[in-house]
Amino acid sequence: MTGPQSAVDSLEAQLPDDEWDVTAYPDTRALTRAVQDRDALGGFSMEADGVTVYTAAAGGQQATGAITALGDSLAERQSVPVNVHEVVPFPDDDPKGTGLASAALPMIFGGILPAVVLLQLFPGHAGLRLRLAGVIAFALAAGAAVTAVLQFGIGTLDGNFWLTSLGMGLGMAALAIPFLGLESLFGYAGFGAGSVVMMFLGNPLSGLGTGPYWLPDGWSTLGQLLPPGASGSLLRSNAFFDGTGAGGPLLVLALWALAGLALMVIADRRRGKRAAA
Repeated sequence: MTGPQSAVDSLEAQLPDDEWDVTAYPDTRALTRAVQDRDALGGFSMEADGVTVYTAAAGGQQATGAITALGDSLAERQSVPVNVHEVVPFPDDDPKGTGLASAALPMIFGGILPAVVLLQLFPGHAGLRLRLAGVIAFALAAGAAVTAVLQFGIGTLDGNFWLTSLGMGLGMAALAIPFLGLESLFGYAGFGAGSVVMMFLGNPLSGLGTGPYWLPDGWSTLGQLLPPGASGSLLRSNAFFDGTGAGGPLLVLALWALAGLALMVIADRRRGKRAAA
């Protein structure tokens, strides 16, 4: 927030320490830059003639609502008007980001579906490489298709289409490749276990509909370490923040894809040894 030090101290005293971190910025330009760089979810400019609330709905809808409500409360206590300035809004075609919340299931099914189909089409050891090539091709195509619907059909996304679609495709591949690896090493039991974890743990903890910071700390961290959560954060970064904050999600997704490849290599070598014996 910006404003007199007394106002900053007063705000800090009113907020629960375990829910909010208050940082004082020298001016509104520094505050808006912090929001754009994802160093802050939002903020306030406290002046004698009113309170200006700075929000980033595209970074997290629930946090934006809470910050706006807090700004209204502060203005009411001081009997001054309040203004809301959206630093990073959703596009005008989808101002509430409804389409973003609906992207979670397509991303998850984009990882499960191709793995299931390709396991049926190219079963066994001989089809291992074909399955891998197939899920990568499907992820790239499905990532472009889902991004096109969200950006040009619904109007939810705003950013470089190709960069966003590649990120979406990476998220699907980071699901599909581990599924193939689990099936290669443990059979359909491994595949089923992985699917259950991603559907019933990864999906609700992704924070795609609310923003990851709205979940409890431990669960939020776990959600961002799973492919659905990392995919959602990468999608926000690419679609609304010009790639700011994309490094962490990219690393998580790359590690999941590599882990899946490692499982496939282990399974391949085991089968090779059995054949040689």
